Amino acid sequence: MEKQLLTTVEAPAPIKPRRELIRPAPLPLPKSNSTITARSRNFFGNRFVYAVISQRAHGLSIGVNMNPGKFCNFDCVYCEVDRRETPRDAEVDLGVMTAELRRMLSLVAKGKMKELPGYQSVPEELLQLKEVALSGDGEPTLCPNFAEVVEAVVHVRAQRDYPFFKIVLITNATGLHLMQVHFGIGLLTAEDEIWAKLDAGTQEAMDRITRAKIAPDNAPNPTLAQVMENILTLGRQRPVVIQSLFPLLDGKEPTPEEIEQYVQRLRELREGGAQISLVQVYSAHRPAVHHNCGHLPLKSLLRIAQRVHEVTGLKAEVF
Repeated sequence: MEKQLLTTVEAPAPIKPRRELIRPAPLPLPKSNSTITARSRNFFGNRFVYAVISQRAHGLSIGVNMNPGKFCNFDCVYCEVDRRETPRDAEVDLGVMTAELRRMLSLVAKGKMKELPGYQSVPEELLQLKEVALSGDGEPTLCPNFAEVVEAVVHVRAQRDYPFFKIVLITNATGLHLMQVHFGIGLLTAEDEIWAKLDAGTQEAMDRITRAKIAPDNAPNPTLAQVMENILTLGRQRPVVIQSLFPLLDGKEPTPEEIEQYVQRLRELREGGAQISLVQVYSAHRPAVHHNCGHLPLKSLLRIAQRVHEVTGLKAEVF
């Protein structure tokens, strides 16, 4: 019988928020440059490694497309990946990926990012490398050779040919229980981070936003209970960052009841022993494939972050 984590918890007395615990985190992207602001990623001719100026990373992020085959067990309304196009690669070629990553790291180390198309007008402070992100066009933990890719990225860092970089795994949390994912995460250091997605506090809201699809081998569809269990298990072992995207769907904002349920799920995680270092509250910034998805106003995002801190005491950033 599936373990139920979705219980209702009475909210504690409000905690007076400190300014530094709830804050918007704007990033001054160059609005005149359509390459940076209108496109989520730029591969510069690479097959697996791309660059992006990331608001949540506070600067330059080098990404590794862990799922070039575009397979994902979610079909999120806010996703910008067009899966109607046939992908070139089904999985990551370790040799090609490693060579591309080393070339991109070399450009950063030599201060030559401005030589790349579209990056000439980007301020220098935004070209400082903040992370190497394991992300891409599908769910990273469903990468067929997940552990090998992580091992290859860790090996590039261990060779010390470039300044130390933080590795960030960005995941919808549905595959964190898989054996090869356990092995790959075990290769990460305390400086590395895992950003786990939690977009809703009820199964109904999750179904509406993520539109979960049939899992491989006809396994059960991913559920909120599974996401909660995976985040809780991982969070008891190491700190996690919770990333929560709240879209404007058909012109409608999430209801107060939906936000309250979401906040209670965060509280359950913390009270269950999950170490949550940060909650990222944000909305759809990039053009989504599904045109009924829009960006939630900043004041609404701030209200959500305020409620997160009132109930849980967790640090929240708004984007």
